[in-house]
Amino acid sequence: MKTQNNMENFQSLTDAASEVLRESDPLTKVQLSLAAASAWHSRKIMKIGDATPPSRPARPARPELMDPTQMVRRRINRGVKGRKALLHSLAHIELNAIDLAWDLIARFVDRTLPYEFYDDWCRVAAQEAEHFVALNNRLTEIGGDYGELPAHDGLWEIATKTKHDLVARLAVVPLVLEARGLDVTPGIIKKLNEAEDDVSANILQGIYEDEITHVAAGRRWFDYACAARGLEPVSTWHAMVRDHFKGRIKGPLNHAARNTAGFLKRYYMPLATK
Repeated sequence: MKTQNNMENFQSLTDAASEVLRESDPLTKVQLSLAAASAWHSRKIMKIGDATPPSRPARPARPELMDPTQMVRRRINRGVKGRKALLHSLAHIELNAIDLAWDLIARFVDRTLPYEFYDDWCRVAAQEAEHFVALNNRLTEIGGDYGELPAHDGLWEIATKTKHDLVARLAVVPLVLEARGLDVTPGIIKKLNEAEDDVSANILQGIYEDEITHVAAGRRWFDYACAARGLEPVSTWHAMVRDHFKGRIKGPLNHAARNTAGFLKRYYMPLATK
């Protein structure tokens, strides 16, 4: 297992980010993510660097990756089997989220970005790693195993579509995909409580609270990147979403959580389903 000391040997943050992205084993990826974020926040790594990340992150042999349209809808009310499928799907999302955070750091190196940008996304990467561990542990507790069910590759398809532009990546990943998590997670928590799985519900509650801060970081740095280019953020967000995301913003929408994240209705309501 690679350790904190290994991470401290890297010359730059982008070197460390690329190492996380090249690791295929989920638990080792988690350890690397936590170690890299810690090394950056403690300033044991201080240089941003310019290492080139891989075109896509390394993946374990399992789960089998399928087209999103081929995935079977998960239903919590189908007993333990349904909850296993749910936790497996959520763990897969969080594993992808680790890579999305590190890819953002390594792919969009810009000498005009302040250290606070990297502080925020290293924090996000570490929290995504913690989320995966919590979900994976719970999946194991109820008799599941990450990799035993198929999963989709939709998140990385979005990353590929936005790899050319920081503004596009910030518009779609935190402000469409993660914001969608704010909309659906309270309903999932309610269903888990109704199924008397309070342990899983509490895990999701903690993830939900972290994800509000992730959307907030996305909105803050999206606005910053727009300002650096002289772009008006709301109209630019509309254009980026129309160009890089299929479909409209689905309801029902969690306006309260979005508002807490500073992601206001003037951004998303014009593109929301009626």
